[in-house]
Amino acid sequence: MKSCRSASHAAILIGLFLASGLLTGCQESAAPGASAQQPADRSRPPRQNGAPDSTPPSVVKKTSRAPGTPTRLLDLSFDDIKFEMEKTEPFQRSMLTEKIEGYAGRKIRIRGYMLPSFVKDGITRFVLVRDNMECCFGPGAALYDCVMVEMVAGKSTSYSVRPIAVTGIFSIREWRDFDGAIRAIYHLEGQEVEM
Repeated sequence: MKSCRSASHAAILIGLFLASGLLTGCQESAAPGASAQQPADRSRPPRQNGAPDSTPPSVVKKTSRAPGTPTRLLDLSFDDIKFEMEKTEPFQRSMLTEKIEGYAGRKIRIRGYMLPSFVKDGITRFVLVRDNMECCFGPGAALYDCVMVEMVAGKSTSYSVRPIAVTGIFSIREWRDFDGAIRAIYHLEGQEVEM
């Protein structure tokens, strides 16, 4: 399930890279804030008897906005954009929760790892993944474990093996590879990358 070592899997991943200009990979260690364990938010009351936290993600600061756009930057984790889906089940937009749909068009910050690239500096497009141990993009990966990031005009970033935080406008759109399979559903119009 998590093996990225087979030759056929490697060939598929290389094909994905050639088709999209992105390279996939697998290393080790989860990004802070990317796992189910999140830092305590002292502004929220503690959960009772292990009940799920139904409060919205942390609000970190106000931003300028267009009319009708929510005013606050949302600090999300990959757990906030996870939804129920069987591995063999084809993606349907109806699988997304109302909460996830509500993030569309909002300015968010999300932490994770940048998939390796052939380019070290001046990167304007990359895949942000939950962690760098599991194969979080391509065949066998969970759709909710990656975000396609395209930096806004005039912005770029450098490759890092360390966790990064990306801020931008979140949207939901299917990204298909050369064989028509959906490989990603989340998109971020990147405005800032914090290393």
